[in-house]
Amino acid sequence: MADSMEIDDSLYSRQRYVLGDSAMHQMAQSSVFLSGMGTLGVEIAKNIVLAGVKVVTLHDSRLCDVWDLGTNFFIREEDVQKQKKRVEAVHSRVAELNPYVQVNSSTVALDDITDLSFLLQYQCVVLTETSLNLQKRIDHFCHSQRPPIKLHHPKLYPLKIFVACDVLGMCSRVFCDFGESFEVWDPTGEEPKELFIQNITQENPGVVMCLDNRMHGLQTGQSVCFREVNGMTELNGTTHQIKVLSPYSFAIGDTSSFQSYLHGGILRTVRVPRTFHFATMEQQLHDPKLLIPDFSKPEVPLQIHTTMMALDLFQEHHSRLPIAGCVQDSEDLLKLVEEVNETLKSKACMNAALVRCVSRCARGCLAPLAAAVGGIASQEVLKALTGKFMPLQQWFYLDALEVVQPLQTLPLEEFASRGDRYDALRVCIGESLLSELHKLRVFMVGCGAIGCEMLKNFALLGVGLARCSGEICITDPDLIEKSNLNRQFLFRPQHIQKPKSITAAAATLDINPELRLEAHLNKVCPATEDAYNDTFYSQLSVVVTALDNVEARRYLDSRCVSNQKALLDSGTMGTKGHTEIIVPNLTESYNSHRDPPEEEIPFCTLKSFPAVIEHTIQWARDKFESAFSHKPSMYNTFWQSHLSTEDVLHRMKAGESMDGAFQVIKLLSRRPARWEHCLALARLKFDKYFKRKALQLLHSFPLDTRLKDGTLFWQSPKRPPNPIEFDIKDPLHFGFLVSTARLFAGIYNVPYTEKSLSFESVSGVLTDVTIPEYKPAEKRIETDETVKKPDQMKLTVSSAEEREAISQLEEAITTGFVTQECLRMSPLVFEKDNDSNGHMDFVEAAATLRARMYAIAPADRLQAKRIAGKIIPAIATATAAVAGLVALELIKVAGAYGFESFKNCFFNLALPVVVLTETAQVKRTRIRDDISFSIWERWSIVGHEDFTLSDFLSAVREKYGIEPTMVVHGVKMLYVPVMPGHSKRLKLTMQKLVKPSANRKYVDLTVSFAPEADGDEDLPGPPIRYHFCNRA
Repeated sequence: MADSMEIDDSLYSRQRYVLGDSAMHQMAQSSVFLSGMGTLGVEIAKNIVLAGVKVVTLHDSRLCDVWDLGTNFFIREEDVQKQKKRVEAVHSRVAELNPYVQVNSSTVALDDITDLSFLLQYQCVVLTETSLNLQKRIDHFCHSQRPPIKLHHPKLYPLKIFVACDVLGMCSRVFCDFGESFEVWDPTGEEPKELFIQNITQENPGVVMCLDNRMHGLQTGQSVCFREVNGMTELNGTTHQIKVLSPYSFAIGDTSSFQSYLHGGILRTVRVPRTFHFATMEQQLHDPKLLIPDFSKPEVPLQIHTTMMALDLFQEHHSRLPIAGCVQDSEDLLKLVEEVNETLKSKACMNAALVRCVSRCARGCLAPLAAAVGGIASQEVLKALTGKFMPLQQWFYLDALEVVQPLQTLPLEEFASRGDRYDALRVCIGESLLSELHKLRVFMVGCGAIGCEMLKNFALLGVGLARCSGEICITDPDLIEKSNLNRQFLFRPQHIQKPKSITAAAATLDINPELRLEAHLNKVCPATEDAYNDTFYSQLSVVVTALDNVEARRYLDSRCVSNQKALLDSGTMGTKGHTEIIVPNLTESYNSHRDPPEEEIPFCTLKSFPAVIEHTIQWARDKFESAFSHKPSMYNTFWQSHLSTEDVLHRMKAGESMDGAFQVIKLLSRRPARWEHCLALARLKFDKYFKRKALQLLHSFPLDTRLKDGTLFWQSPKRPPNPIEFDIKDPLHFGFLVSTARLFAGIYNVPYTEKSLSFESVSGVLTDVTIPEYKPAEKRIETDETVKKPDQMKLTVSSAEEREAISQLEEAITTGFVTQECLRMSPLVFEKDNDSNGHMDFVEAAATLRARMYAIAPADRLQAKRIAGKIIPAIATATAAVAGLVALELIKVAGAYGFESFKNCFFNLALPVVVLTETAQVKRTRIRDDISFSIWERWSIVGHEDFTLSDFLSAVREKYGIEPTMVVHGVKMLYVPVMPGHSKRLKLTMQKLVKPSANRKYVDLTVSFAPEADGDEDLPGPPIRYHFCNRA
């Protein structure tokens, strides 16, 4: 794909926001050679084909084996029966992931005597399942072929980058050699940040203070560029490296000779390219640069580095890996580890237990570990091809020690082969734990990108087998869209507009037919609690989230806490990912912590004082919502709620106040009947938004307006508007007009033709449109940033406006204008991914015009779409990694492991950073010295038909030894002693107070308790479940 060729946004839209168009074009010109179609190779193949490279050659010479069915999600039973070569089996399945990628296959010998010149056609060489000697040979070939390059000019230099990866049992590794000098043009991938300036000192070094003491979030060494600075104008257009002094200030160098700072100014972070230097594998083996993922065991990566080198030697000597449980093999490996350790520049601390653990399971494979490391390795391949993000230097080791180590004392029969698809997994975790995985009853919410990857892992692990009474229940209300195909690898083009859950279930059963899978189309929320009630949760083993919003996570977490179920949560944003493991009675829950709320743009900023392009895009998005969604919905609701227009007129004439009547009648009186009327409405909107608004602001606040302290009103971040005169020859003006008219036609059900959209047709209509003369109004314009947007339904209507509304409605009725069709509108639902509907055309044109009005640099359509559509950037590499990490934790949940075994993770593959941490241990809340509780605890009281509130309080007092003082059910206060009349409730039955539905067996009540000392606040307690009597 040449730089000028278009990127298929309908497929790649989410990934474009991660990589950017330059990197996407670069990738689409690149070729990759990938050797080894085992569990790790097929993961990498999937990820880089989904990403959209130009050519991938898959290389392998082995035959399919039963073993592969539990490790390779693209090999099927018929492939094993027909003794197909692995590369032959996976080739077509990999190729159908992305029609833009040419996928080739190769079975040629690749060994110590192979002529490597064929690799010159590839920009990146990736090896898996390859001997260490061959890895060193091919790395040396790639390293020597490649002079220092600049990735901005890929055709000028032969790009030969080497990546090697392995997964052996509980251990995995990634090695990267990007050559002696590799330039990265965008090290972090973070969006440039803009900040407003409060002050700049005139000294050495000059200190910059951010406006309103806002935290800048910058780091020492970053570079920033200045513009629109008044006074110290020497800074404008210049770039400076910063040194952070505080969260609100930083130094930029000598400003002592500059003019004094007056006011204003905006700074923007600048991407600065970085050059990285790499050594060959031969050099790195004995003096490795290691990325440490888990600082609770920082010594382990070097220990595993040494042990995996020894495993390579073991294979060289024995032509096989150690046999599980073979003491002699274990001792031989230990001796080899000692020999290898002597060759290291920095010696590893010997760990015989770890070596024996590696030896026992080296022949096995943990598919989730391959998924996690495959995601990480794939991202390194994309870095190699694009020069975007910082490459790994140079080794990364990820282990599953916490999964395997507790199983060391099990008898050897546990790990013996049984000739089925689970042998590779059985070698690592044993038959007993494997059986627990088979018996799991899993509820997964969401079947998007993470959901697809999780289902793949479930299939390979044998989670929820029908023959073991296990089950996987999945639910997702969404249909498949084309943009999903770039990450949600279980879906194909023929599945577009089909349900995600049903399609994903069928694809998963194709990987492993032994699973029992039930697919639903429901949301999980309070409205579906009849389907997902406590009985449903009581039958589950674990809940897994594959969600994209916090609110749904919080709700699901509350249900899991209430029902004592483990919850495995994860999420991604671009190259960042996180996992959180929540286990009953061991860890805190998701709701135990609160992320800071997303910062909202102040109402007055959006309405009158935009300062950056984000403000104008959000303004345009809000205008769409108001004019084409909210108002039509309000209109329909109003007329559905009232008998007739005559009834409304009668009630208004009688002086009755009716919410929304003024707005609704205004819409009725202006309702367009023809396309020409829609164009006229659009032309009036242009005048209102981009001319009259500016004139009114400048009337209310002339350019020389000063505040009480004498400073200018119009200074950064406030920008004075410039009224825009309509010019139909300006493509932006014309685009706004047509897109707005189309949307009006949509909500009012007005037909139009393609010819109606032509320049000639539109300009002909506009000649008859009269634009009223602007007259300034004496109205207050809000400048207080703390004031919220008013509710349009609750706005005060003047008596004159009421009379006008009555007159308009009366006229509409008497002229026969009102019909049933006139009392209906068609609200629009904003859809960002359908370019034919005109939604983004309106938002982009409106946002750009407003930006022009306020002299703000415009955004391109891609940026406008991301902001308006609140698009979360996404890429398959991060999704695969996060799902693999969660699946490893699922094994621990199935095995009922202890608290210290579980790990949460945060990673950013762009940097790359991987941080594994212990989960947050559950806290206990003290009520009194001898009474405490955690979030997982629930007290219970069993009542009977005549059980009164007084009986309930006495029962709590007697059973738990503490005096209850307040009882609440949901938001209803059942008993608060200080409230009038509540003492009388003591004699009422619980059934009468709570009023449960007929099939309700119990309710959870919130109860507060008496403090130890008078005057102290009431003490919180755990939920108390009150059980009604005799309920079926």
